[in-house]
Amino acid sequence: MDMSALYDRIGACYSATRRTDPRIEALIRDALGDARSVVNVGAGAGAYEPADREVLAVDPSATMIAQRRRGSAPALQASAESLPLPDQSFDAALAVNTLHHWTDVRAGLRELRRVARKRIVIFLRDPPSGQPFWLTEDYLPSLDPSRRIAALRDAIREELPPVKALPFPLPRDCADGLFAAYWARPEMYLDGEVQRNISNFALAEEGSLAEGLARLEADLASGEWDRKYGELRRLESLDLGHRALVAELA
Repeated sequence: MDMSALYDRIGACYSATRRTDPRIEALIRDALGDARSVVNVGAGAGAYEPADREVLAVDPSATMIAQRRRGSAPALQASAESLPLPDQSFDAALAVNTLHHWTDVRAGLRELRRVARKRIVIFLRDPPSGQPFWLTEDYLPSLDPSRRIAALRDAIREELPPVKALPFPLPRDCADGLFAAYWARPEMYLDGEVQRNISNFALAEEGSLAEGLARLEADLASGEWDRKYGELRRLESLDLGHRALVAELA
């Protein structure tokens, strides 16, 4: 699927549930290190762009670019696979929750490496490196991204210098409505607005999605979900595989 078309379709109210989480923001800021200039590839509405550095945003979706706040970094409409930028034009290249949407991941990674002088920072979820997620284990197995992420891992390993992985246990009250953000708030997955702003749901087959969510709704009503997973509501955070990957280029 054309991901720019997808986000043109689902992105109109994206910022309603996909807000900046300050803990993810701090992780990314630390991972960027001493980089003073950053190109944010697949930037969307610009949730994790550091305000204290020179930033250029790149995104293929006009709808997402239109949601950027007044005063935010300038943005170009372009794809990761073909960045209209000179070689080594930024200290760092940043890619947050975007690689799984790229048409050609290897081409995109080569572009990140081409335009960055010092480092590349990638934030993604690598499910096998974290705890199993009940939503895909019990209700929506078709949305388990493990196979797709395995291919991304291979591409990162082969196209970039060795990366340092910084684990990020997802907070129970994560402000950014990522796919796994509501691991301790299962009722939120029944909210239509939450669903609309998670690309995993937009890409799912309607039949399997409706059936899985209906079972989740029934299990919440009967108390079955809490009998199996209620202890999650008391945890402060859970490692579901979210990682900041840092590749040093110089």
